[in-house]
Amino acid sequence: MSMPEESIQAAEDRLPEIVAAVDLGSNSFHMIVARIDRGHMQVTDRLKEMVRLGEGLTEDKSLSPEVAERALACLERFGQRLREFPPGSVRAVGTNTLRQIRPESEFVERAEAALGHPIDVIAGREEARLIYLGVAHGLAAGAERRLVVDIGGGSTEIIIGLGFSPRLRESLHMGCVSMSQRHFADGRITAKAMHKAELTGALEVRPVRELFRRARWQKAVGSSGTIRTIASVVKGEGWCDDGISAESLSRLRDALVETGKLSSLSFKGLTDERKPVFAGGVAVLRSVFESLGIEHMQVSDYALREGVIYEMMGRHQHEDVRERTVATLCRQFQIDQEHGQRVQATARVLLRQLTAPWQLFEPEHQLMLSWAARLHEIGVMVAHSQYQKHGAYLLRNADLPGFTRQEQSMLAALVLGHRRKFPVQDFANLPEGDREPARRLCVILRLAVLMHRGRSADNKPNPNLVADGDELQLGFPDDWLAQHPLTQLELEQEAERLSAAGIRLSFV
Repeated sequence: MSMPEESIQAAEDRLPEIVAAVDLGSNSFHMIVARIDRGHMQVTDRLKEMVRLGEGLTEDKSLSPEVAERALACLERFGQRLREFPPGSVRAVGTNTLRQIRPESEFVERAEAALGHPIDVIAGREEARLIYLGVAHGLAAGAERRLVVDIGGGSTEIIIGLGFSPRLRESLHMGCVSMSQRHFADGRITAKAMHKAELTGALEVRPVRELFRRARWQKAVGSSGTIRTIASVVKGEGWCDDGISAESLSRLRDALVETGKLSSLSFKGLTDERKPVFAGGVAVLRSVFESLGIEHMQVSDYALREGVIYEMMGRHQHEDVRERTVATLCRQFQIDQEHGQRVQATARVLLRQLTAPWQLFEPEHQLMLSWAARLHEIGVMVAHSQYQKHGAYLLRNADLPGFTRQEQSMLAALVLGHRRKFPVQDFANLPEGDREPARRLCVILRLAVLMHRGRSADNKPNPNLVADGDELQLGFPDDWLAQHPLTQLELEQEAERLSAAGIRLSFV
Protein backbone atom coordinates (compact mmCIF):
# COMPACT_ATOMS: atom_id res chain seq x y z
CA MET A 1 0.00 0.00 0.00
CA SER A 2 1.32 3.47 -0.89
CA MET A 3 2.40 5.77 1.93
CA PRO A 4 1.51 9.44 1.15
CA GLU A 5 4.44 11.82 0.94
CA GLU A 6 3.14 13.88 3.86
CA SER A 7 3.02 10.70 5.98
CA ILE A 8 6.64 9.97 5.12
CA GLN A 9 7.58 13.50 6.17
CA ALA A 10 5.61 13.22 9.40
CA ALA A 11 7.33 9.91 10.27
CA GLU A 12 10.68 11.52 9.59
CA ASP A 13 9.93 14.51 11.81
CA ARG A 14 8.59 12.56 14.78
CA LEU A 15 11.25 11.43 17.25
CA PRO A 16 10.07 8.79 19.75
CA GLU A 17 9.82 9.89 23.36
CA ILE A 18 12.17 7.07 24.44
CA VAL A 19 15.35 6.51 22.44
CA ALA A 20 18.54 4.51 22.89
CA ALA A 21 22.16 4.70 21.78
CA VAL A 22 24.59 1.78 21.64
CA ASP A 23 28.37 2.30 21.46
CA LEU A 24 30.30 -0.75 20.20
CA GLY A 25 33.80 0.21 21.25
CA SER A 26 37.02 -1.77 21.01
CA ASN A 27 37.10 -2.20 24.79
CA SER A 28 33.55 -1.84 26.10
CA PHE A 29 30.02 -1.97 24.75
CA HIS A 30 27.73 0.71 26.20
CA MET A 31 24.02 1.34 25.95
CA ILE A 32 22.00 4.27 27.24
CA VAL A 33 18.26 4.73 27.17
CA ALA A 34 16.96 8.29 27.37
CA ARG A 35 13.69 10.16 27.54
CA ILE A 36 13.37 13.13 25.19
CA ASP A 37 11.25 15.99 26.48
CA ARG A 38 11.08 19.34 24.68
CA GLY A 39 14.58 19.12 23.32
CA HIS A 40 16.15 17.86 26.56
CA MET A 41 17.61 14.42 27.23
CA GLN A 42 17.15 12.53 30.50
CA VAL A 43 19.06 9.25 30.76
CA THR A 44 16.86 6.57 32.33
CA ASP A 45 19.02 3.47 31.96
CA ARG A 46 22.66 2.54 31.35
CA LEU A 47 24.25 -0.81 30.54
CA LYS A 48 27.93 -1.54 30.05
CA GLU A 49 29.93 -4.69 29.40
CA MET A 50 33.71 -5.05 29.01
CA VAL A 51 33.83 -7.04 25.76
CA ARG A 52 37.39 -6.14 24.59
CA LEU A 53 36.49 -6.54 20.95
CA GLY A 54 39.93 -5.27 19.93
CA GLU A 55 41.60 -8.30 21.53
CA GLY A 56 39.95 -10.57 19.00
CA LEU A 57 41.07 -8.74 15.85
CA THR A 58 43.26 -11.12 13.85
CA GLU A 59 45.95 -10.35 11.29
CA ASP A 60 43.55 -11.03 8.42
CA LYS A 61 41.07 -8.50 9.91
CA SER A 62 38.50 -10.97 11.14
CA LEU A 63 37.41 -11.69 14.72
CA SER A 64 38.50 -14.69 16.74
CA PRO A 65 35.52 -17.01 17.39
CA GLU A 66 35.79 -16.60 21.17
CA VAL A 67 35.63 -12.80 21.09
CA ALA A 68 32.96 -12.80 18.40
CA GLU A 69 30.71 -15.00 20.52
CA ARG A 70 31.39 -12.85 23.58
CA ALA A 71 30.36 -9.74 21.64
CA LEU A 72 27.25 -11.34 20.16
CA ALA A 73 26.14 -12.60 23.58
CA CYS A 74 26.44 -9.05 24.93
CA LEU A 75 24.43 -7.65 22.04
CA GLU A 76 21.72 -10.25 22.56
CA ARG A 77 21.44 -9.06 26.18
CA PHE A 78 21.23 -5.45 24.98
CA GLY A 79 18.70 -6.58 22.38
CA GLN A 80 16.39 -7.96 25.06
CA ARG A 81 16.19 -4.46 26.53
CA LEU A 82 15.63 -2.88 23.11
CA ARG A 83 13.29 -5.47 21.61
CA GLU A 84 10.16 -3.32 21.86
CA PHE A 85 11.82 -0.15 20.57
CA PRO A 86 10.38 0.88 17.18
CA PRO A 87 12.60 1.42 14.11
CA GLY A 88 14.35 4.78 14.23
CA SER A 89 14.42 4.98 18.03
CA VAL A 90 17.75 3.12 18.41
CA ARG A 91 21.08 4.09 16.89
CA ALA A 92 24.06 1.78 17.32
CA VAL A 93 27.54 2.86 16.22
CA GLY A 94 30.68 0.79 15.74
CA THR A 95 34.13 2.34 16.10
CA ASN A 96 37.78 1.36 15.62
CA THR A 97 37.64 -2.44 15.59
CA LEU A 98 34.47 -2.59 13.49
CA ARG A 99 36.11 -0.18 11.07
CA GLN A 100 38.88 -2.72 10.52
CA ILE A 101 36.88 -5.95 10.26
CA ARG A 102 36.60 -7.30 6.73
CA PRO A 103 33.03 -7.09 5.36
CA GLU A 104 33.29 -10.70 4.16
CA SER A 105 33.38 -11.87 7.78
CA GLU A 106 29.72 -10.77 8.04
CA PHE A 107 30.20 -10.00 11.73
CA VAL A 108 28.27 -6.73 11.45
CA GLU A 109 25.28 -8.57 9.98
CA ARG A 110 25.37 -11.13 12.80
CA ALA A 111 25.69 -8.30 15.34
CA GLU A 112 22.66 -6.53 13.87
CA ALA A 113 20.63 -9.72 14.13
CA ALA A 114 21.64 -10.13 17.78
CA LEU A 115 20.85 -6.51 18.67
CA GLY A 116 17.68 -6.32 16.58
CA HIS A 117 18.62 -2.93 15.14
CA PRO A 118 20.98 -1.62 12.43
CA ILE A 119 24.61 -0.84 13.29
CA ASP A 120 26.37 2.15 11.75
CA VAL A 121 30.13 1.85 11.36
CA ILE A 122 31.54 5.37 11.67
CA ALA A 123 34.89 6.81 10.63
CA GLY A 124 37.37 8.07 13.20
CA ARG A 125 36.74 11.76 12.60
CA GLU A 126 32.99 11.20 12.66
CA GLU A 127 33.47 9.45 16.01
CA ALA A 128 35.42 12.51 17.17
CA ARG A 129 32.60 14.83 16.09
CA LEU A 130 29.97 12.84 17.98
CA ILE A 131 32.18 12.63 21.07
CA TYR A 132 32.58 16.40 21.07
CA LEU A 133 28.83 16.86 20.63
CA GLY A 134 28.17 14.70 23.70
CA VAL A 135 30.86 16.31 25.84
CA ALA A 136 29.79 19.84 24.88
CA HIS A 137 26.21 19.16 25.98
CA GLY A 138 27.45 17.85 29.30
CA LEU A 139 29.49 20.96 30.12
CA ALA A 140 28.31 24.29 31.42
CA ALA A 141 27.92 26.86 28.65
CA GLY A 142 31.11 28.81 28.10
CA ALA A 143 32.97 30.78 25.49
CA GLU A 144 36.33 29.10 26.03
CA ARG A 145 38.02 27.00 23.35
CA ARG A 146 38.07 23.37 24.54
CA LEU A 147 40.39 20.48 23.90
CA VAL A 148 38.52 17.18 24.26
CA VAL A 149 40.35 13.85 24.55
CA ASP A 150 38.67 10.45 24.43
CA ILE A 151 40.70 7.24 24.82
CA GLY A 152 38.99 4.16 23.46
CA GLY A 153 40.17 0.61 23.12
CA GLY A 154 41.69 1.00 19.66
CA SER A 155 41.72 4.73 18.93
CA THR A 156 42.08 8.05 20.68
CA GLU A 157 40.09 11.04 19.50
CA ILE A 158 41.29 14.60 20.07
CA ILE A 159 39.06 17.53 19.23
CA ILE A 160 39.16 21.29 19.63
CA GLY A 161 35.85 23.10 19.61
CA LEU A 162 33.98 26.20 20.61
CA GLY A 163 30.50 25.89 22.06
CA PHE A 164 28.80 22.98 20.28
CA SER A 165 30.96 23.26 17.14
CA PRO A 166 34.13 21.16 16.68
CA ARG A 167 36.85 23.07 14.80
CA LEU A 168 39.63 20.45 14.67
CA ARG A 169 39.09 16.67 14.78
CA GLU A 170 41.59 13.84 14.70
CA SER A 171 41.45 10.12 15.37
CA LEU A 172 44.76 8.56 16.40
CA HIS A 173 45.51 4.85 15.97
CA MET A 174 46.18 4.04 19.61
CA GLY A 175 43.99 3.00 22.51
CA CYS A 176 44.10 1.28 25.88
CA VAL A 177 43.63 -2.21 24.36
CA SER A 178 46.03 -1.85 21.44
CA MET A 179 48.71 -0.16 23.56
CA SER A 180 48.40 -2.82 26.28
CA GLN A 181 48.66 -5.63 23.74
CA ARG A 182 51.74 -4.07 22.19
CA HIS A 183 53.73 -3.20 25.31
CA PHE A 184 52.24 -5.02 28.32
CA ALA A 185 51.01 -8.30 26.86
CA ASP A 186 53.03 -10.35 29.35
CA GLY A 187 51.37 -8.60 32.29
CA ARG A 188 54.60 -6.91 33.44
CA ILE A 189 54.97 -3.14 33.79
CA THR A 190 58.65 -2.23 33.52
CA ALA A 191 60.17 1.24 33.22
CA LYS A 192 61.44 0.31 29.78
CA ALA A 193 58.05 -0.92 28.56
CA MET A 194 56.29 2.16 29.89
CA HIS A 195 58.85 4.46 28.25
CA LYS A 196 58.45 2.70 24.89
CA ALA A 197 54.66 2.86 25.19
CA GLU A 198 54.80 6.60 25.85
CA LEU A 199 57.16 7.11 22.91
CA THR A 200 54.78 5.11 20.70
CA GLY A 201 51.96 7.40 21.77
CA ALA A 202 54.02 10.55 21.21
CA LEU A 203 54.92 9.32 17.73
CA GLU A 204 51.24 8.89 16.93
CA VAL A 205 50.40 12.42 18.13
CA ARG A 206 53.40 14.00 16.40
CA PRO A 207 51.85 14.70 12.94
CA VAL A 208 49.09 16.85 14.51
CA ARG A 209 50.91 18.06 17.63
CA GLU A 210 51.75 21.56 16.41
CA LEU A 211 48.34 22.03 14.81
CA PHE A 212 46.60 21.36 18.12
CA ARG A 213 49.13 23.34 20.17
CA ARG A 214 48.67 26.42 17.96
CA ALA A 215 44.89 26.24 18.35
CA ARG A 216 45.27 27.97 21.75
CA TRP A 217 42.69 25.92 23.60
CA GLN A 218 41.87 27.10 27.11
CA LYS A 219 40.39 24.06 28.84
CA ALA A 220 41.17 20.33 28.48
CA VAL A 221 38.33 17.85 28.99
CA GLY A 222 38.61 14.07 29.02
CA SER A 223 35.88 11.53 28.37
CA SER A 224 35.72 7.71 28.15
CA GLY A 225 36.07 4.98 30.75
CA THR A 226 39.88 5.06 30.69
CA ILE A 227 40.09 8.73 31.63
CA ARG A 228 37.32 8.49 34.21
CA THR A 229 39.10 5.53 35.81
CA ILE A 230 42.41 7.42 35.91
CA ALA A 231 40.64 10.39 37.53
CA SER A 232 39.06 8.07 40.09
CA VAL A 233 42.43 6.48 40.93
CA VAL A 234 44.37 9.74 41.36
CA LYS A 235 41.57 11.08 43.55
CA GLY A 236 41.43 7.86 45.57
CA GLU A 237 45.18 8.02 46.13
CA GLY A 238 44.94 11.65 47.22
CA TRP A 239 47.03 12.98 44.31
CA CYS A 240 44.38 15.21 42.70
CA ASP A 241 40.94 16.14 44.04
CA ASP A 242 39.50 17.50 40.80
CA GLY A 243 40.09 15.82 37.46
CA ILE A 244 43.64 14.86 36.44
CA SER A 245 46.72 17.03 36.87
CA ALA A 246 49.96 16.42 34.99
CA GLU A 247 51.71 15.82 38.32
CA SER A 248 49.14 13.25 39.49
CA LEU A 249 49.40 11.42 36.16
CA SER A 250 53.20 11.22 36.54
CA ARG A 251 52.81 9.84 40.06
CA LEU A 252 50.39 7.22 38.77
CA ARG A 253 52.81 6.25 36.02
CA ASP A 254 55.64 5.81 38.57
CA ALA A 255 53.35 3.80 40.88
CA LEU A 256 52.48 1.43 38.01
CA VAL A 257 56.16 0.79 37.30
CA GLU A 258 56.86 0.30 40.99
CA THR A 259 54.04 -2.27 41.28
CA GLY A 260 55.47 -4.11 38.27
CA LYS A 261 52.54 -6.40 37.45
CA LEU A 262 49.05 -5.78 36.13
CA SER A 263 47.68 -8.51 38.38
CA SER A 264 49.11 -6.80 41.46
CA LEU A 265 47.48 -3.41 40.90
CA SER A 266 45.28 -2.42 43.83
CA PHE A 267 44.46 1.26 43.45
CA LYS A 268 41.28 2.73 44.84
CA GLY A 269 38.84 3.19 41.95
CA LEU A 270 40.42 0.55 39.69
CA THR A 271 38.17 -2.43 38.97
CA ASP A 272 39.42 -5.92 38.16
CA GLU A 273 37.94 -5.78 34.64
CA ARG A 274 39.86 -2.56 33.88
CA LYS A 275 43.26 -3.85 35.11
CA PRO A 276 44.40 -5.67 31.92
CA VAL A 277 44.26 -2.45 29.84
CA PHE A 278 45.01 0.14 32.53
CA ALA A 279 48.74 0.53 31.93
CA GLY A 280 48.16 1.01 28.21
CA GLY A 281 45.54 3.66 28.92
CA VAL A 282 47.86 5.55 31.26
CA ALA A 283 50.64 5.48 28.65
CA VAL A 284 48.29 6.89 26.00
CA LEU A 285 47.08 9.70 28.25
CA ARG A 286 50.63 10.55 29.36
CA SER A 287 51.73 10.84 25.73
CA VAL A 288 48.80 13.18 24.99
CA PHE A 289 49.51 15.30 28.09
CA GLU A 290 53.20 15.63 27.20
CA SER A 291 52.66 16.23 23.47
CA LEU A 292 49.94 18.86 23.83
CA GLY A 293 51.24 20.54 26.99
CA ILE A 294 48.24 19.71 29.19
CA GLU A 295 48.61 20.74 32.84
CA HIS A 296 45.14 19.82 34.04
CA MET A 297 42.19 17.92 32.58
CA GLN A 298 38.56 18.14 33.60
CA VAL A 299 36.57 14.90 33.28
CA SER A 300 33.19 14.59 31.52
CA ASP A 301 30.53 11.97 32.18
CA TYR A 302 29.23 12.45 28.64
CA ALA A 303 30.89 10.90 25.59
CA LEU A 304 30.08 9.19 22.29
CA ARG A 305 26.75 7.60 23.21
CA GLU A 306 25.33 10.89 24.53
CA GLY A 307 26.56 12.56 21.35
CA VAL A 308 24.65 9.96 19.32
CA ILE A 309 21.42 10.84 21.17
CA TYR A 310 21.90 14.57 20.55
CA GLU A 311 22.64 13.82 16.89
CA MET A 312 19.33 11.92 16.65
CA MET A 313 17.55 14.89 18.19
CA GLY A 314 19.21 17.26 15.74
CA ARG A 315 18.20 15.23 12.68
CA HIS A 316 14.56 15.32 13.74
CA GLN A 317 14.76 19.09 14.29
CA HIS A 318 15.99 19.66 10.72
CA GLU A 319 19.59 20.12 11.84
CA ASP A 320 21.01 17.19 9.88
CA VAL A 321 24.79 17.59 9.67
CA ARG A 322 24.75 15.52 6.47
CA GLU A 323 22.84 18.25 4.66
CA ARG A 324 25.51 20.80 5.59
CA THR A 325 28.19 18.36 4.43
CA VAL A 326 26.56 17.96 1.01
CA ALA A 327 26.19 21.75 0.63
CA THR A 328 29.87 22.20 1.54
CA LEU A 329 30.95 19.59 -1.02
CA CYS A 330 28.90 21.32 -3.73
CA ARG A 331 30.74 24.57 -3.03
CA GLN A 332 34.21 23.10 -2.60
CA PHE A 333 34.07 21.09 -5.83
CA GLN A 334 32.33 23.87 -7.79
CA ILE A 335 29.42 21.65 -8.79
CA ASP A 336 26.77 23.18 -11.07
CA GLN A 337 24.19 23.41 -8.30
CA GLU A 338 21.31 24.61 -10.48
CA HIS A 339 21.74 21.55 -12.71
CA GLY A 340 22.03 19.27 -9.67
CA GLN A 341 18.81 20.68 -8.23
CA ARG A 342 16.97 20.08 -11.53
CA VAL A 343 18.16 16.46 -11.53
CA GLN A 344 17.14 16.16 -7.88
CA ALA A 345 13.63 17.48 -8.58
CA THR A 346 13.08 15.02 -11.43
CA ALA A 347 14.51 12.15 -9.37
CA ARG A 348 12.05 12.93 -6.58
CA VAL A 349 9.13 12.94 -9.03
CA LEU A 350 10.17 9.52 -10.32
CA LEU A 351 10.70 8.22 -6.77
CA ARG A 352 7.18 9.21 -5.75
CA GLN A 353 5.82 7.14 -8.63
CA LEU A 354 7.89 4.09 -7.62
CA THR A 355 7.69 4.37 -3.82
CA ALA A 356 4.98 1.75 -3.48
CA PRO A 357 5.82 -0.72 -6.27
CA TRP A 358 9.51 -0.71 -5.38
CA GLN A 359 9.02 -0.51 -1.59
CA LEU A 360 11.12 2.63 -1.18
CA PHE A 361 9.24 3.98 1.85
CA GLU A 362 12.20 4.79 4.11
CA PRO A 363 12.93 8.54 4.54
CA GLU A 364 16.61 7.70 4.02
CA HIS A 365 15.82 6.52 0.49
CA GLN A 366 14.71 10.00 -0.56
CA LEU A 367 17.66 11.60 1.23
CA MET A 368 20.27 9.38 -0.39
CA LEU A 369 18.72 9.85 -3.85
CA SER A 370 18.57 13.62 -3.40
CA TRP A 371 22.17 13.87 -2.21
CA ALA A 372 23.41 11.63 -5.02
CA ALA A 373 21.57 13.82 -7.54
CA ARG A 374 23.22 16.96 -6.21
CA LEU A 375 26.67 15.33 -6.05
CA HIS A 376 26.61 13.21 -9.21
CA GLU A 377 29.08 15.55 -10.97
CA ILE A 378 31.52 15.93 -8.06
CA GLY A 379 34.21 13.99 -9.97
CA VAL A 380 34.31 16.53 -12.82
CA MET A 381 36.71 18.63 -10.72
CA VAL A 382 39.24 15.77 -11.03
CA ALA A 383 38.73 14.99 -14.72
CA HIS A 384 35.77 14.85 -17.08
CA SER A 385 36.80 11.48 -18.47
CA GLN A 386 35.10 8.80 -16.35
CA TYR A 387 34.15 11.43 -13.78
CA GLN A 388 31.65 9.06 -12.21
CA LYS A 389 34.58 6.91 -11.02
CA HIS A 390 36.44 9.90 -9.58
CA GLY A 391 33.27 11.02 -7.80
CA ALA A 392 32.65 7.59 -6.33
CA TYR A 393 36.23 7.44 -5.01
CA LEU A 394 35.91 10.85 -3.36
CA LEU A 395 32.61 10.02 -1.69
CA ARG A 396 33.77 6.61 -0.51
CA ASN A 397 37.02 7.85 1.05
CA ALA A 398 36.47 11.48 2.06
CA ASP A 399 35.84 12.66 5.61
CA LEU A 400 32.08 13.38 5.42
CA PRO A 401 30.71 14.67 8.75
CA GLY A 402 27.42 13.02 9.69
CA PHE A 403 27.71 10.09 7.28
CA THR A 404 28.37 6.50 8.31
CA ARG A 405 30.66 4.19 6.37
CA GLN A 406 27.62 2.35 5.01
CA GLU A 407 26.00 5.59 3.87
CA GLN A 408 29.17 6.72 2.14
CA SER A 409 29.39 3.37 0.34
CA MET A 410 25.81 3.68 -0.89
CA LEU A 411 26.29 7.30 -1.98
CA ALA A 412 29.48 6.33 -3.83
CA ALA A 413 27.71 3.43 -5.58
CA LEU A 414 24.88 5.71 -6.72
CA VAL A 415 27.27 8.28 -8.14
CA LEU A 416 29.38 5.57 -9.80
CA GLY A 417 26.28 4.07 -11.39
CA HIS A 418 24.58 7.23 -12.62
CA ARG A 419 26.01 6.92 -16.16
CA ARG A 420 27.59 4.50 -18.61
CA LYS A 421 27.89 0.83 -17.58
CA PHE A 422 25.70 -0.24 -14.64
CA PRO A 423 28.14 -1.32 -11.84
CA VAL A 424 26.35 -4.50 -10.75
CA GLN A 425 29.20 -5.74 -8.55
CA ASP A 426 29.46 -2.49 -6.59
CA PHE A 427 25.85 -2.85 -5.48
CA ALA A 428 26.39 -6.51 -4.67
CA ASN A 429 29.21 -5.43 -2.32
CA LEU A 430 26.90 -3.23 -0.23
CA PRO A 431 25.42 -4.56 3.05
CA GLU A 432 22.62 -6.99 2.29
CA GLY A 433 19.80 -4.69 3.41
CA ASP A 434 21.06 -1.86 1.19
CA ARG A 435 21.63 -3.77 -2.05
CA GLU A 436 18.15 -3.84 -3.57
CA PRO A 437 17.07 -0.31 -2.50
CA ALA A 438 20.38 1.12 -3.75
CA ARG A 439 20.11 -0.70 -7.09
CA ARG A 440 16.62 0.69 -7.63
CA LEU A 441 17.54 4.21 -6.48
CA CYS A 442 20.38 4.13 -9.00
CA VAL A 443 17.97 3.31 -11.83
CA ILE A 444 15.87 6.34 -10.83
CA LEU A 445 18.96 8.55 -10.68
CA ARG A 446 20.12 7.39 -14.11
CA LEU A 447 16.77 8.28 -15.66
CA ALA A 448 16.71 11.68 -13.96
CA VAL A 449 20.22 12.49 -15.18
CA LEU A 450 19.31 11.36 -18.70
CA MET A 451 16.27 13.67 -18.75
CA HIS A 452 18.55 16.65 -18.11
CA ARG A 453 21.46 15.71 -20.36
CA GLY A 454 20.86 18.89 -22.40
CA ARG A 455 21.28 21.00 -19.22
CA SER A 456 18.42 23.32 -20.22
CA ALA A 457 16.39 24.97 -17.45
CA ASP A 458 13.34 24.86 -19.75
CA ASN A 459 13.45 21.11 -20.34
CA LYS A 460 10.64 19.72 -18.17
CA PRO A 461 9.48 16.38 -19.63
CA ASN A 462 7.35 15.35 -16.61
CA PRO A 463 7.41 11.63 -17.55
CA ASN A 464 5.10 9.03 -16.10
CA LEU A 465 6.91 5.98 -14.73
CA VAL A 466 5.19 2.65 -14.03
CA ALA A 467 6.84 -0.42 -12.52
CA ASP A 468 5.88 -4.06 -12.49
CA GLY A 469 8.71 -5.73 -10.62
CA ASP A 470 11.84 -5.00 -12.64
CA GLU A 471 9.89 -3.98 -15.73
CA LEU A 472 9.66 -0.21 -16.20
CA GLN A 473 7.54 1.75 -18.65
CA LEU A 474 8.34 5.41 -19.15
CA GLY A 475 5.56 7.51 -20.66
CA PHE A 476 5.93 11.02 -22.08
CA PRO A 477 3.39 13.66 -23.20
CA ASP A 478 2.17 13.34 -26.79
CA ASP A 479 4.89 13.95 -29.40
CA TRP A 480 7.48 14.87 -26.73
CA LEU A 481 9.90 12.11 -27.78
CA ALA A 482 9.41 12.94 -31.44
CA GLN A 483 10.48 16.49 -30.67
CA HIS A 484 13.51 15.27 -28.70
CA PRO A 485 15.19 12.62 -30.91
CA LEU A 486 18.46 12.75 -28.95
CA THR A 487 16.65 11.81 -25.75
CA GLN A 488 14.91 8.96 -27.60
CA LEU A 489 18.26 7.64 -28.82
CA GLU A 490 19.71 7.91 -25.31
CA LEU A 491 16.74 6.00 -23.89
CA GLU A 492 17.35 3.21 -26.38
CA GLN A 493 20.99 3.01 -25.25
CA GLU A 494 19.92 3.18 -21.61
CA ALA A 495 17.53 0.27 -22.07
CA GLU A 496 20.48 -1.87 -23.22
CA ARG A 497 22.63 -0.81 -20.23
CA LEU A 498 19.87 -1.43 -17.69
CA SER A 499 19.31 -4.93 -19.02
CA ALA A 500 22.66 -5.84 -17.42
CA ALA A 501 21.11 -4.94 -14.05
CA GLY A 502 18.05 -7.07 -14.74
CA ILE A 503 15.84 -4.05 -15.53
CA ARG A 504 13.63 -3.99 -18.64
CA LEU A 505 12.92 -0.42 -19.77
CA SER A 506 10.35 0.52 -22.39
CA PHE A 507 9.15 4.01 -23.28
CA VAL A 508 6.36 5.60 -25.27
